[in-house]
Amino acid sequence: MSWIMVAGPYTSCGADEITRRANLHAMNEAALLLFERGHVPVIGVNLALPIIEAAGDDRFEEIMMPMSLALAERCDGCLRIGGPSDGADREAESFRRRGLPVYWALSEVPASGEAPI
Repeated sequence: MSWIMVAGPYTSCGADEITRRANLHAMNEAALLLFERGHVPVIGVNLALPIIEAAGDDRFEEIMMPMSLALAERCDGCLRIGGPSDGADREAESFRRRGLPVYWALSEVPASGEAPI
């Protein structure tokens, strides 16, 4: 069972509240599909948002990417979904730098136990 980070746009291009909700929903749907393939899916936004809520939105930048990148360091691979996103690209790059896989489609992710990641 591998830990796979789902990286996708959240606030990209000045996303409004509706777009951010839709972006997070897309990441959570991808996470469900990874779970059903036998992996432990994680999303940096889901880790950071409760802390940002406690700290206040004015601390978003201070908390979001450091939390997401710290989580990425603990994962075995990354599923990059959606459109343009500097943050998601930074997450994916952290995997490439360590020689870990970055998948661009769910179909590329082997089911748990199929092949080593």
